[in-house]
Amino acid sequence: MIPVAGVTGQTIAVLGLGRSGLSAARALAAGGAMPLCWDDNVEARARAEAEGFTCKHLKTHQHFEGIDRLIVSPGIPHLYPAPNPVVAAAQQAGVPVDNDIGLFFQSFATGDWDSFDTAPRVVAVTGSNGKSTTSALIHHILTATGRPCQLAGNIGRGVLDIDPPHDAEVVVLELSSYQSDLARSLTPDIAVFTNLSPDHLDRHGGMGGYFAAKRRLFAEGGPDRAVIGIDEDEGLFLAGQLSEGGGDERVIRISVNRKLTGPGWHVFVRKGFLSEYRKGRQVASVDLRAIPGLPGAHNHQNACAAWSVCRALGLAPKVIEAALHSFGGLPHRSQLIAEREGVRFVNDSKATNADAAIKALSAFQNIRWICGGLAKEGGLPGIDVAAQTVRKAYVIGREAAGFALRLPIEAEVCTTMAQAVARAVAEAEVGDVVLLAPAAASFDQYDNFEQRGDDFAAEVAKHL
Repeated sequence: MIPVAGVTGQTIAVLGLGRSGLSAARALAAGGAMPLCWDDNVEARARAEAEGFTCKHLKTHQHFEGIDRLIVSPGIPHLYPAPNPVVAAAQQAGVPVDNDIGLFFQSFATGDWDSFDTAPRVVAVTGSNGKSTTSALIHHILTATGRPCQLAGNIGRGVLDIDPPHDAEVVVLELSSYQSDLARSLTPDIAVFTNLSPDHLDRHGGMGGYFAAKRRLFAEGGPDRAVIGIDEDEGLFLAGQLSEGGGDERVIRISVNRKLTGPGWHVFVRKGFLSEYRKGRQVASVDLRAIPGLPGAHNHQNACAAWSVCRALGLAPKVIEAALHSFGGLPHRSQLIAEREGVRFVNDSKATNADAAIKALSAFQNIRWICGGLAKEGGLPGIDVAAQTVRKAYVIGREAAGFALRLPIEAEVCTTMAQAVARAVAEAEVGDVVLLAPAAASFDQYDNFEQRGDDFAAEVAKHL
């Protein structure tokens, strides 16, 4: 646990008692604060009370008298589409609003570091797609090379649940826009921006607000080194804002769309080969095509980001390359779950928006595409080109019929995962890939994308 620093004797409210909220309450108590907790869910309150925490509904700004800060869980809106009533009451009372990420950065460094030979480092990864794989890949490379490392945030453990760092340890954090948007303290040593595509637009008031939430990690976080994907306009803009000129190696630009040239520090992939250039000269090259855990251009972008971070941390190219080959990938992200009679079954349930689904479709040929679910704002831009690799779509979800009408290919309305898998298996031929890449959220039929992916795997197993 990371005890929260600078809160001794304070009364701090915690709103939302899921994983991050309960973890924050424990860390606040360990730091000498008095947490005052609330969650609309009765069972969540019961769990907190069982641990000895006091629960109280802070309905109005008068209830915030004597409270020093409000800590809000990521799923609770603080501005758009409308502030949660408790958050609004805190703001009316002039009480600062923060989250567990802010508490973490406030508390991570301690006096114990004075005895360390090498100070611990924090790597923070954000972006629309690829955050989890990039974070896990960085953690895998560092662990494989013997560097002490912990993985936390949106993946792994809660940020305040990790162990106090050792000498030279690296903490890798995956941060969503919900987390970076509200944190009052953001001080990563290295920050990564993978890409940007429309997602969570209602929560951020549109694309401008969504980009602004991501940008905070860099503009206000002030990392020593920034790794920026520049294949979208926003990334290109961000890299320009952070750089003092073309030769500024504090910014590492990455791309999977083109060769990057110039005097700076660049990492890019062309035709499956990762290349690193510094000061206009190539210093490393790796063939990614033979690495099974990193299929497709989207995973090549993740490899570029992880490579850049590990190089910035001082690892040698050959050491990183060896670790890439032992990376097995993450569940629900281009995960090969089975193969039978020349047909592969791939689970990419994490492809919850159009951009992620397009990247998954681009990684394979002869696709039997299982898609659909709770459609997100913004539609399916760019799906026409990506769907050229699709032989047929099998649409699931309560809105399956409407979703199918938006597809530019032959689509069969199946509604359920069981029906979609059965139909895809019946029609698949040698060389086909049955791919779950929904391009939609899961909440119309499942609690989360993991449950949806597990259902896909279970249905595939029935036919194998």
